[in-house]
Amino acid sequence: MKFITYYRVSTVKQGLSGLGLEAQERAIKDYLSFNKGEVIGSFTEIESGKKNDREELMKALKMCRQYNATLLISKLDRLSRDVSFISSLMKSEVKFIATDNPNVNELTIHILSALAQHEREMTSKRTKEALARAKERGVKLGSPQNLRNRDKGTRVSSEVRSAKADVFAKDTYEIIKPLLDSGYSLNNIAKEFNKRGLLTARGKTGSWTARSIKNIIERVSQ
Repeated sequence: MKFITYYRVSTVKQGLSGLGLEAQERAIKDYLSFNKGEVIGSFTEIESGKKNDREELMKALKMCRQYNATLLISKLDRLSRDVSFISSLMKSEVKFIATDNPNVNELTIHILSALAQHEREMTSKRTKEALARAKERGVKLGSPQNLRNRDKGTRVSSEVRSAKADVFAKDTYEIIKPLLDSGYSLNNIAKEFNKRGLLTARGKTGSWTARSIKNIIERVSQ
């Protein structure tokens, strides 16, 4: 298993003194001594847990996605107390393990997701009931305006997919460029990506080709 470790303390003073970091590092070191795995990246943040935009956390999650790695943190209370941490993990779909309770990881996210899904289902149900009552009152449904809204929704969906593809291309190019500068051919870069286990845009490993590398370069160059 590949791990990306993430540490956080709230103040610069704690960061400089090692106060708080040492306990986190010790917990993760103890966990790794009893569990097989390789740490391929590590990120440390000196930031308040109240802040939603955490640069180092975003970097850690991005690396987890690129290498299909698991985020390793020291304590579960970081998840339960930090709304931003919960939100980031839910959106990123990154697997994680907390050393103080390694059996509670994806399950916690799934519970939160299940609650959100239940709310969406209830909203959908209420919408359908409202539409049914409107139809009973003689309101015409499926008007040209509704069709235009549907077309607009399709365009928005396409734009969202395109935006995600742009972000993926930009992140991946950050890895491609140093290899290009070092004289790697597109074919050798693809082999290197497959060797490292980097995920493709479709979430697969071992599927990189010279053509897919070229596609990334061309998309970033547009």
